[in-house]
Amino acid sequence: MDPRTPIFAAARTAKGSGFTQAHVDAINAALDQAGVPRELVPGQRTVGAKGIAVMHKWEGCKLVAYPDPGSADGNPWTIGWGSTGPGITKGTVWTQAQADARFAQDLVSYAAAVSKFIGTTPTTQDQFDALVSFHYNTGKIAASTLGRKHKAGDYAGAQAEFGKWIYNDGKPMDGLKNRRADEAKLYAGKWA
Repeated sequence: MDPRTPIFAAARTAKGSGFTQAHVDAINAALDQAGVPRELVPGQRTVGAKGIAVMHKWEGCKLVAYPDPGSADGNPWTIGWGSTGPGITKGTVWTQAQADARFAQDLVSYAAAVSKFIGTTPTTQDQFDALVSFHYNTGKIAASTLGRKHKAGDYAGAQAEFGKWIYNDGKPMDGLKNRRADEAKLYAGKWA
């Protein structure tokens, strides 16, 4: 059984009715923050070692929350392996174990979103890993031409799209240029 099922059942009973998707997302975000694991859906894809290596390389791990280096207002505040969300603000401090646990939880969530989006589109492990890394950083797999091209089977076109996602607050960022280059190489099966 999904460890979250009893929590949702109790919340539904207390509320007296069902939830909108916004309610579900808010509850899941709170449960993620509390460290409640998500159940893997049978057949759901998982991120491989190369995908994790790319994300670790570009996210880095910081145990004290820091402002987004490219945004004008510093939001979102980030901690661990690139984690953001409720409860992560200036002054937040985590242990390495907390950072690693949150990253593992986030990977399940992001992999599930990419899996759902690509459906039965033929996808290699390297392509999947690159798409999850992209989505982990941007949150835009379904809203991107990159995602749509992949889903349509235009793999060369999708690979070319990575290089367009290098902006933060309208400014090109060297770190994003380099990350997208690694993701494009991974997508093509050429990242070591």
